[in-house]
Amino acid sequence: MSGALIVTAVLGDADQHWLNDLRQRHFPPERNHLAAHLTMFHALPPSAEREVRHRLGELAKEPPPQVLISGLINLGGGVAYRVASDDLDQVRARLAADFQGLLTAQDAQGWRPHVTIQNKVAPKAARELLASLESGFQPRPLLIHGLGLHRYLGGPWETLQVYPFRGR
Repeated sequence: MSGALIVTAVLGDADQHWLNDLRQRHFPPERNHLAAHLTMFHALPPSAEREVRHRLGELAKEPPPQVLISGLINLGGGVAYRVASDDLDQVRARLAADFQGLLTAQDAQGWRPHVTIQNKVAPKAARELLASLESGFQPRPLLIHGLGLHRYLGGPWETLQVYPFRGR
């Protein structure tokens, strides 16, 4: 849905670089149009932009959520890191309640937070990467810097604004 609004949790710089590097190494280059990202909402209507901006600004006044990369997910044709955070789950639930009636089926069905580092590959290649990453995996914190608002442009995204968390 070209023009739709996308809401993300904005990754801290060090985590962004680490996950981007993994994505560059393992995502098919012809399909890798985006940096590593943690999507909270895939397609809010453009008509709600003013309201979305207001809510993200309000939520960014709070402290940053405590977030953990807790494991790996086999996507069938790819691999993602599973993200666990009661704090971030609550932020998303509040936004989902605010935008009830505006959510697509994908956004209304629930949320499985993750950062995809490989997609659209043969299942064998995905299983091999999964096994490789699982062999040395240790849960680790994931810094979330803020909330991001983007516009979908039919593949790439246009970043409209980042709302850094300001609370302590």
